[in-house]
Amino acid sequence: MSQVKFKGSPVDTKGTLPEVGAKAPNFSLTGGDLSQKTLGDFAGKKVILNIFPSVDTGTCAASVRKFNEKASSLENTIVLCISKDLPFAQGRFCAAEGLENVVSLSEYKDANFSDAYGVKFVSGPLEGLLSRAIVVLDENGHVTYTEQVEETVEEPNYDAALAAL
Repeated sequence: MSQVKFKGSPVDTKGTLPEVGAKAPNFSLTGGDLSQKTLGDFAGKKVILNIFPSVDTGTCAASVRKFNEKASSLENTIVLCISKDLPFAQGRFCAAEGLENVVSLSEYKDANFSDAYGVKFVSGPLEGLLSRAIVVLDENGHVTYTEQVEETVEEPNYDAALAAL
């Protein structure tokens, strides 16, 4: 279990992020077309997992916008934006914002992703949602960088995540 903050108050997450150097756990998430996506679908690419509570919050929306901006210039890299939002809400947000360089994935069906990556809030007002975290993977699916954002309402360290590529 890890502890982070939400607006200054301590909240707990179930588990911890994968270790740098470890093989990333596989997952099954739902894409915008309601198809199932697994980590294997992105094999051979560098992957940034942008994990957050909901695209309907200012900080989460900002992280999707920022990674969309940066992803357009990244070679052989994909940014996966992962939350428990319904795929329809994720798609509506990306369409309204003109975001085409990120892939939105939803964990609304089950908790296999948040259990494997240790990012599910188990206390506090956001209990059941995903904590704000970044996990970067190399082309072989090994973890090269992780950040469990200490204060949920703050943005992640984009520069450190991008440097890990």
